[in-house]
Amino acid sequence: MSSRTDAPTRREQILGEAARLFAERGFHGVGVDEIGAAVGISGPGLYRHFAGKDAMLAELLVGISERLYTGGRRCLAESAGAGLGPEAALDALIDRHIDFALDDRALITLHDRELDRLRDSDRKLVRQLQRQYVELWVGVVREVHPALPEKEARASVHAVFGLLNSTPHLSRPSALPDRATTAALLHRLARGAFAAAADGARNADGAAGA
Repeated sequence: MSSRTDAPTRREQILGEAARLFAERGFHGVGVDEIGAAVGISGPGLYRHFAGKDAMLAELLVGISERLYTGGRRCLAESAGAGLGPEAALDALIDRHIDFALDDRALITLHDRELDRLRDSDRKLVRQLQRQYVELWVGVVREVHPALPEKEARASVHAVFGLLNSTPHLSRPSALPDRATTAALLHRLARGAFAAAADGARNADGAAGA
């Protein structure tokens, strides 16, 4: 993800430009030579780093799924180590995902369009990592909102991901306010969605018991 502050390696530069070009023009609309030109090396020179475009796509999509999951686990561990409660842990998860949604929009587009191009083993790995990431959120959401049944909590997490991952659809510079304002807005919307789901569950329980 884009939270790194040190200079990217040549391999990371290649992946960054590949993600951008694949998102803009589609996987089949980009040639190896064009990716090479974007990072200042010859097309054949890319083969010292990757076997081809398929390998780049797999590393991009598997890689971001791994980073979201491992980063989410680290986020929860740090919250627990600092003695923070589930509210703070949920806030930290949301903030971290917002960083991804704002900084790695090309990867969101790439996942939506090109996931089915991965070989079966890589696609299954992506799905497994995504399920594990969802379950991290489900556990914390249910701690914050114990009235929310597990299935509804899981559905709510998926819905919030859809909300946060909508950033590529707001691609014009004028479509979003400044980064800090956008991040704060997305955070409020995410917390509001979970609170609304929990309120709905409580109201349903109350109506059933009336």
